[in-house]
Amino acid sequence: MLQYMVRIWDYYLREHPNATRLPAVIPLVVHHDRRRWTGPTQLRDLVQLDPDTAEAAREFLPEFRFLLDDLARIDEQALRRRPLTPPVRVTLLLLKIAAGNPRLAEDLQPWVEELREVLARPGGLDEFTPMLRYIEVVGEAPAEQVHKLISQLGPQAEEAYMTTAEMLRAEGEARGEARGRAEGEARGRAAMLVELLTPKFGPIPPDVSHAFYTASPEQLREWAARALTAETLDQVLDPS
Repeated sequence: MLQYMVRIWDYYLREHPNATRLPAVIPLVVHHDRRRWTGPTQLRDLVQLDPDTAEAAREFLPEFRFLLDDLARIDEQALRRRPLTPPVRVTLLLLKIAAGNPRLAEDLQPWVEELREVLARPGGLDEFTPMLRYIEVVGEAPAEQVHKLISQLGPQAEEAYMTTAEMLRAEGEARGEARGRAEGEARGRAAMLVELLTPKFGPIPPDVSHAFYTASPEQLREWAARALTAETLDQVLDPS
């Protein structure tokens, strides 16, 4: 968190080289793991000093702590009582309950009115669409249940859901095709490497062949370059 803040200030100073003061940055961590936060929230607790020395050096140690919003420690009713805008409240709810949740559509049912409030705001559809994407990407509820939930919000929400689902399917297919091409190219490079080395060193042992076919493209290129001058198969795999 401290690194993030320093980067913000570095960027600010590059953009404002004559500045003599820094803008205020209030650090806030929103923790949305299922387990409660157990780590420190101030830098001093990470410095390796015995308690007496730490106390004696207190004024010389950097004073830095961040605000922590541990969603694992609050229930949904407490979240409802927070003075937040509907998009922020629903976003925090999704961070709390969505990931890996097969009952997400059912758990969101009591929040239908809040979802409607998001849509009713000026520009609400632009705020609602990323929520749909998050639900689809991290949740594990059956698609028909999510569709049924969203359809309660009206045709605009249902159209956004169908568009989002179609885009995610297209992205998944594109990633699959790209991965397939990359895997095919890697297998081709591995086969060429086996063909190159077999006349020089004889039949390639099964474990070495397996290493070729499971290696990254970068590793295959490195081995191929060594194959030109290597005198043994071991020198191809490990020149040291």
